[in-house]
Amino acid sequence: MNTSNFAFEQIMGDFRQNLPPSTEYLILSFSPGSIPLQQRWRNNCLSADFLANYLSTFFLGENDQQPDLAKQDEVKSAVSYIANELLENGMKYCIKAASFPISIQIQLIPNIIILQLKNSITIKQTKHFQQQINKLLDGNPSEMYLAQLEHNALEENQKFSNLGLLTMLHDYDARIGWHFEPLVNHSYAINVTTMVQLLI
Repeated sequence: MNTSNFAFEQIMGDFRQNLPPSTEYLILSFSPGSIPLQQRWRNNCLSADFLANYLSTFFLGENDQQPDLAKQDEVKSAVSYIANELLENGMKYCIKAASFPISIQIQLIPNIIILQLKNSITIKQTKHFQQQINKLLDGNPSEMYLAQLEHNALEENQKFSNLGLLTMLHDYDARIGWHFEPLVNHSYAINVTTMVQLLI
């Protein structure tokens, strides 16, 4: 395989390496090969809703005793959508034959919700993924979002539409970044962390 112009370890987009400490976080881990993918997709919605419901409880009103229902609904909607998209992508593009776990973490720091999805993909998948990321970073998210909606209306079966990522950028004004790093003792696999930041 020609690996020229390919970085085994690379940061792309808006990825924060040194996050401030937080006492409010939750991590869920999955084994991608334990159950069929279709069944796992159904479970993704449950996992995403659980993360959203958990985090929303930290948003209280002015007296810090009663819940801020409007803010909680806003947080639930955004986190549930983004977490579900991250999980679906993580399950779909992981190395299913291997035992590498998939994990999603949600973290609350001042004024920001951070979601991180970690999974492992092949070097071939990594090269294609980085090409898709470069297109996202170089393009106009709003224009790409509308163009992809029109394209989806004409093409039902698309393997790489990036509509989920574009929706995060367009509808939720999210900041997205990626960290690629090699897996120790596994020359064929790359660990990728996708980070989504939501301002609150």
